[in-house]
Amino acid sequence: MTVDSSMSSGYCSLDEELEDCFFTAKTTFFRSVQSKHLSKNVCKSVEETRRPPTLQEIKQKIDSYNSREKNCLGMKLSEDGTYTGFIKVHLKLLRSMAVPAGIRPQSIEDAIKEVNLAATTDKRTSFYLPLDAIKQLHISSTTTVSEVIQGLLKKFMVVDNPQKFALFKRIHKDGQVLFQKLSVADCPLYLRLLAGPDTDVLSFVLKENETGEVEWDAFSIPELQNFLTILEKEEQDKIQQVQKKYDKFRQKLEEALRESQGKPG
Repeated sequence: MTVDSSMSSGYCSLDEELEDCFFTAKTTFFRSVQSKHLSKNVCKSVEETRRPPTLQEIKQKIDSYNSREKNCLGMKLSEDGTYTGFIKVHLKLLRSMAVPAGIRPQSIEDAIKEVNLAATTDKRTSFYLPLDAIKQLHISSTTTVSEVIQGLLKKFMVVDNPQKFALFKRIHKDGQVLFQKLSVADCPLYLRLLAGPDTDVLSFVLKENETGEVEWDAFSIPELQNFLTILEKEEQDKIQQVQKKYDKFRQKLEEALRESQGKPG
């Protein structure tokens, strides 16, 4: 998976030229899940189709896709039925991410050799991505959501657990904008092919993984301590709000009592 950038940030020079830089996720936390859903040629979502498309159908879809693509970002079909292309991922991350402190940004040579700079130091610092930054990825039809997330985190040297993040597809339907969380075994490029190149029809968004049940094991001790500090502050703020509310109520009652006592009986 190659990573190109369409945004800039204050995070040193991570957005240097990366045309020949390939990221491959060799490990995954969801290997057992992937083995059930990955096919040889293309990975699919159950709701999108009930059977794998034939090679001829893939070729027809790619030809149709490329005829509508206006930014020279078409898809390329291989003889084995797999294909490569581009997707854009909007990064809507509200929380800070943990990155190594005091090391240089990753170079092209480091990326090609898959040098893990994060492993060279135990020091960590927090980093906020610019809101709604966009990353352009060059991926394969067999690249899964899990690998896309890991590749993005590796690009920014983020050391947080990938389970903290989720990839969503954003669609427009009946005048509304809808978000649907993708499975870690879904293949974004196949979804892109089905939807066509128009990002108003379908786009991808990386967000925090809001599952309803917090996976506390995914957080570090400093992060958990920070959560406690925030909760304590919110608790004190709420207590002060309640106290002010009842102090004001008590004041109005006392004023009403004084007025009633001053009136002739």
